[in-house]
Formats: sequence, structure tokens, C-alpha cells
Amino acid sequence: MHLRRETVPRKWPVSRKGTKYVIRPNSNLRKGIPILVFIRDMLKVAQNRKEVKKAIHTKDILINGKSARNEKDAVLLFDKVTLVPSKKNYKLNLAENGKYTAEEINDSEAKSKVSRVNDKKILRGKKTQLNLSDGRNYLTDLKCGVNDSVVIDFATRKISKCLPLKEKARVIVFAGKHTGKRGEIVKMMPERKMVSLIAGKDTINVLIKQIMVTEK
Repeated sequence: MHLRRETVPRKWPVSRKGTKYVIRPNSNLRKGIPILVFIRDMLKVAQNRKEVKKAIHTKDILINGKSARNEKDAVLLFDKVTLVPSKKNYKLNLAENGKYTAEEINDSEAKSKVSRVNDKKILRGKKTQLNLSDGRNYLTDLKCGVNDSVVIDFATRKISKCLPLKEKARVIVFAGKHTGKRGEIVKMMPERKMVSLIAGKDTINVLIKQIMVTEK
């Protein structure tokens, strides 16, 4: 399955002109970008699909510490991509213009990622399950609520830290007209399901469902 070029999500940093179709990710169309587009079009370290498929076959591309399996694998916001031959690491980020960007990071940063808590369930035995924005589910003893964020350690495949949604928390806006803006929460407005945050020189109001708490 492919997408018509003119219908690709606005976050994708691809030209509206070119071939008629663009590859479609095998999941999370609105939340991520195919590893093929990330490697070929954003990093420009491969010239074509064939080269990316070859690198995947030889396990030279890692997504969050695991070998990519298909050129359609989705890379989601804050996912970490490692190129094994060059030993370089990258993070899928959002620029202030609302477009995805590939940010080079160090080895330490590549060992974990931040994800948003979209839902929370109490299971038998009073175990807490957190359902995250990247589709993963985790059992944890940490006190963490819906709309908070968590840090996932790739080595242990467990949640290492909770980042609570509260005043003075650092956040990124990942949806809506302010997509890509970063700032600090100055006021919580739960009755309106919004927060007020300082983003650069501006103070803006954003829906809680459109923001994610970050480490910095």
C-alpha cells in the first residue's frame, strides 16, 4: 500500500512534487514516518529503496535498540534510530514548523525514549498497566497517571522514570495549530482540559491531549 504524495501527513518533510506515490508505514500513519523515508529522504544516507532494504536485511538499522524488519516499519516521535556501520544515532523530533526532523544524538541518549501515557488500567493483583502513545503497554509499580510521560529503558525494556504533567514541566506540542512548539507549563486548567505554557516569548493555551511532557 502507498499514499498519494499530495495526501501525506503535513508532518512528513517530503516534497509535494515528485513521484505519484509515497510508501505508507505498516502502522501509525498519523504518528510516525516509514523507516525508508527516514533513512533515504531525511538522513540521505541511502539513494533508493533497494539500499535501505539491503541495510535492513544485514541488520544495520536499529529502531529503539531492535533491528528494523521492514522498510515500512514506522519511526514514531522520539524513537531512536541507530546506523550500525557508522555508529551514529538519531531521534525523530518535531521542528517548530511542525515538520518531523532527524536530530543526531549521542550513545547515551539512544538508550531510552520518552512516551506519553494515554490510558491506565488496574489489573488483577492490583497491577498497574500503562498504555502508551507509541502503542506499547507496560506493567509498572511507578505512580504515573494519564497524560504524564514515562522514560523507557531499552536495555531492560521497562519504565525507568515518570515525568508528571504539572506546572513548570517542560512539554512539546505534537498536534494542533501549535505543533512543534516547546515550552514550560505556567498554569494547569483541568476544568478546560488545557494548560497555559510559555513558548519562547509567547504564552499560549493548548489542549492537554495535544502535549507531551519531556525531559528537557
